Amino acid sequence: DVQLQASGGGLVQAGGSLRLSCAASGFTFDDYTIGWFRQAPGKEREGVSCIDNDDGSTDCADSVKGRFTISGDNAKNTVYLQMNSLKPEDTAVYYCAAGAGIHAIAAVATNGYGMDYWGKGTQVTVSS
Repeated sequence: DVQLQASGGGLVQAGGSLRLSCAASGFTFDDYTIGWFRQAPGKEREGVSCIDNDDGSTDCADSVKGRFTISGDNAKNTVYLQMNSLKPEDTAVYYCAAGAGIHAIAAVATNGYGMDYWGKGTQVTVSS
């Protein structure tokens, strides 16, 4: 069975940091783009950051550029999202997803359209 297990969310004060993890299983990790997406109450899903595990290329939304860093550990089939300088507007449920044949840039730009697998989300709450 395909599984994407997201973890690492929590409550943090503005300016703080969190690291999210997405552990994947059930598919060939290296062949997929893995991404982080978020959805705040009453808002549309937003692409945050993605990594193409085939060549390591990454992309992220302008709103998190310079603050969030995505990385992958192919040996552990895990993708991480290091989130620094968190802001209250980063508050959302964060989901990881996997897509084959989708470049990281496209995955972020389309807010995850066409991604094949989705995990359950992890809540990130940033207090002011």
